[in-house]
Order: sequence, then C-alpha cells, then structure tokens
Amino acid sequence: MIRREKGRYDYTLLAALCLIIIMGLVILYSTSAYNGEVKFHDAFYYLKKQVFATSLGIACMFFAAGMDYHMWEHVAVLGYVISLLLSLAVLFVGEEYNGSKRWLSLGPFSFQPSEFAKVAVVLFLAVLITKNSKNMGKIKTLVIVMLSILPIVGLVGASNLSTAIIILGIGVVLVFIASPKYGQFILMGLLGVAFMAIFLALESYRLERLEIWRNPEAFEKGYQTIQGLYAIGSGGLFGRGLGQSVQKLGFVPEAQNDMIFSIVCEELGLFGAGFILLLFLILIWRFFVIATHAKDLFGAFIAAGAMAHMMIQVILNIAVVTNTIPNTGITLPFISYGGTSVVFLLIEMGLVLSVSRV
Repeated sequence: MIRREKGRYDYTLLAALCLIIIMGLVILYSTSAYNGEVKFHDAFYYLKKQVFATSLGIACMFFAAGMDYHMWEHVAVLGYVISLLLSLAVLFVGEEYNGSKRWLSLGPFSFQPSEFAKVAVVLFLAVLITKNSKNMGKIKTLVIVMLSILPIVGLVGASNLSTAIIILGIGVVLVFIASPKYGQFILMGLLGVAFMAIFLALESYRLERLEIWRNPEAFEKGYQTIQGLYAIGSGGLFGRGLGQSVQKLGFVPEAQNDMIFSIVCEELGLFGAGFILLLFLILIWRFFVIATHAKDLFGAFIAAGAMAHMMIQVILNIAVVTNTIPNTGITLPFISYGGTSVVFLLIEMGLVLSVSRV
C-alpha cells in the first residue's frame, strides 16, 4: 500500500507535470516560430501567449490544490449549469476561427467554454455518482447519469465534436468505474454508437470527414493529414533535431495546434515522442493511484475523471495525427498551443493535487 504524508502533494505527479510543461513550451516555440514570424513578425508571438496562460494556470492550480476539494460539492451543479449557458452562448454570439465557432470574446480576451465544460462535468459527475453510489448497479441509474450530461454533449458537439466525445467518454469511464455490473455496458455501448451515428448524420461535413479519413489523397482537406504523416515518417528513430523540421514551414497548416505531435516526431523522432508519451503515462498512473487512495468517493471520482480526460484526449490526438481515426481537431494537452486549454487543464490538476493531500 502506498502511503502519502498528510498535507503533502504528490511529488511524482508534479515532477512529471513540470517536465511536460517545460518540454511543451520548448516544442511550441520550435513549432510556432516560423508561423509567428510570417503572420505577426514576432517569432515569440505564440510562445509569449502560452507562457502567460501557463503562468495563470499554475497560479490557479496551486490555489485549487490548497483548498479543501469538498467545497466543490456545493457548486458543482452551478458550474454545470454555467457551462450549459456558456456553450449555448457560443451558438449565438461565438467567434469563428478557421471555420469553427468555439470562442467567446470578453474584450481583448477570448476563451473556449468547452474547456471549462470538461472540468465542470468531472465535478458534476463526481457529485452525482457519489450521491447515487448505492444504486449504480441498476441500469435505470446509469441511464439517468448518462442522460444528465447529454445536454452539454449536444451543445458542445454542435461546434466542437472532439470535446463532445471527450465529455461523453469521461461520463462512460466514471459510470463504468462506479458500476459493479459490466454486462449492462453492452446496451449502453450500443446506445452510444446509435447516438453518434445520428449525430454524425445531422451534418454533411461530418460524414465528409469519414471519407477524407479513408482516402485523404482524394480530397483537398486531406492535405494536412498527409503532410502530418510525412513529418512523422521523416523523423525516424532520433528525428532531424530540435528546430530542424521542414514540414512546419507552411506544409503542415497551423502546426502549433492539433498536429503538433507530427512535428514532435519529425524533430525528436520515435524516441523523443515515446518519452513524451511516457510522461503522460506517468500522469495517468498517478491519477489512478490518487483515486484508489482517496479518503472518500467524491475525491476518488475527481481523480478518476481527470484520469479519463487526460487519457482520452491524448489517445484521440495521437490517433488523429496518425490518421487512425478521422480528424476531429483535438489538442495534445500541455503541448499544443491554446491558452484556455492549458489554464483549465492546470485547474483540473490542482483539483487532483487537492485530493492527493490526504
């Protein structure tokens, strides 16, 4: 049994997180310097914004880590309602960027409500499942829990399918952990597949993504996928060297965003990419350890929800970059450019650190 001294953070988790953040900033600069110079005449443009967001996120992380996580039980439902309202606002007054309407602007600042929704859903489900823990073996309870998050899945999915999949995945993982019976998940899985099929069929561009995935060379929109695969293949075992990527020079559009892992493979090779994946595995392992040693169910489900979030997002991003699944526009945590994403990821890390202090 792993013992943790009361009042102390999980230092293994913090060490892995620090390494990922530092590597992420270095990789982001290497990947974005060319685009920053071309678009804004400032090679440090993206890095400076990411450093600001990361600094803000770290401050929020330690603030959340220093608080008693039980206080979030009282505001979890409110947080979920706010996430619904913000996601609804995106549909009407959201800002569009690269063809996707995902942002809300507040003066000079903009943020993605979908990132807030991930954290809100983790807390909301942790409260809901804890209160119904004795009845989680009943199919009725499982259905009610899953139905409770479908409104946010639908609202977020209208403009951001990848985040909707993550939110739905978090719900499935937490319900799976909470339920003592596994057979009923076959029915839930079939219902989930049916829901996704209907959701994909509602918009023609979603079905087009399936065709692009199957044969990217036949579509103009498959260009990014093909160039990303070229980058991965050209990196070999040890890569071209940090800063030496060719594909980031305009061949992979917006390389600092969703496709950044392809540049990681090109510059650092299979070994460098494998090391980053190892760090993510350490994070996920520590989430699991913290969840299993939490002093109550609420804390356990917070850590398990964060584990599900990190695991699903990393897997989906790498699957998209390697064209294992259709392109869904999903970022790699702490590595891809995105201020809102890094802030709320670090807040979520703070919640897990708070649970670890038992």
